[in-house]
Amino acid sequence: MANQMGLHVGCLLLVVAVALLKGAAADNYTVGDDLGWTIPPAGSIAYKTWANKKSFQIGDTIVFNWTGNHNVGGVASKEEYDKCTDPGIVFGPGVRIEINSTDTLYFICTVGDHCERGQKVTITVGSAANNSSPPPPPPPPSYASSLTPTTLGSFFGLIISTLVAISFLDHS
Repeated sequence: MANQMGLHVGCLLLVVAVALLKGAAADNYTVGDDLGWTIPPAGSIAYKTWANKKSFQIGDTIVFNWTGNHNVGGVASKEEYDKCTDPGIVFGPGVRIEINSTDTLYFICTVGDHCERGQKVTITVGSAANNSSPPPPPPPPSYASSLTPTTLGSFFGLIISTLVAISFLDHS
């Protein structure tokens, strides 16, 4: 009986730990969602609207997908972005860019006048770019914030040790 109870508790704790880890996972964002990376409709601010609805964080991945004659290049500043300055280095379709800092990222298409026609996007890391509502208050302190990979590993080790001990005592 104690063995079954220990097994049930162990399974429940494993499910909770997996849910916690999954919540901390990075996200993949396909630029433009269904629109993809293309020249947006005339007068459109499609990519600005798309980016403003996202909350990009360090570790997230930005994916550029397209068909046809396009490319993507990252420019170093807002001035280069506004002027559609060719960065010199561009990438082909399916390029995946992992966010690794809180810097604002600027991407343009350098084919013809595509950038001037709106095929460019600004990625603001940390929160939605033009979120008009005030930031939410910080969550109350909790022990969950201390769940690092090291503490989670120790936690799982403790669970396994407990289950082994229960099993051993049950068979004695």
